Amino acid sequence: MSEFRVATRYAKSLADLAKEKGVLAAVHDDMMFFNKVCQENRGLRLLLRNPIVNREIKLNIISRIFGGRVNPLTLSFFEITVKKNREELLEIIALEFHRLYNRLSNVEEGELVLAAPISETLLSQLQQKANLLAGKQVELNVKIDPNLIGGFVLTVGDKQLDESVRSQLNKLRQVFAYNPYVREV
Repeated sequence: MSEFRVATRYAKSLADLAKEKGVLAAVHDDMMFFNKVCQENRGLRLLLRNPIVNREIKLNIISRIFGGRVNPLTLSFFEITVKKNREELLEIIALEFHRLYNRLSNVEEGELVLAAPISETLLSQLQQKANLLAGKQVELNVKIDPNLIGGFVLTVGDKQLDESVRSQLNKLRQVFAYNPYVREV
């Protein structure tokens, strides 16, 4: 079975149990915290993926890092995952849990590509534009791409709003490429 399918099943099981216990939001925060710690700590990622390191050592390290900082349900989930030899999937499970949580919370993911960093005021206006475009709350992932020259590209689901200078220049090129005075054969 593929890693993605396994991770999706684990994430769904955790979400169902957390929802039943009434701690879905807390577990979501814990999984985002776990993902952040993994992103910032390459050693932890390598440890979780290393098949040579004993499971007890991995459990001890996870308990020391996350014990007291996360919900007991989340810590139990980490322990079960390690005992089942699926600890290398914890990062993928955390991301799948986040996607599932967004779906349950009626939140859609979107992407905002900017030519340069912008102020918080302008960012909140673009956030409102994204919410209107999707018809629901949107969680924006902001990226910087200097190739846009200026403006932004907002993508939410299958909808895209391209207000970049690069796009405008490409449209002008197409207009100028057409010459109505050349006789078409």
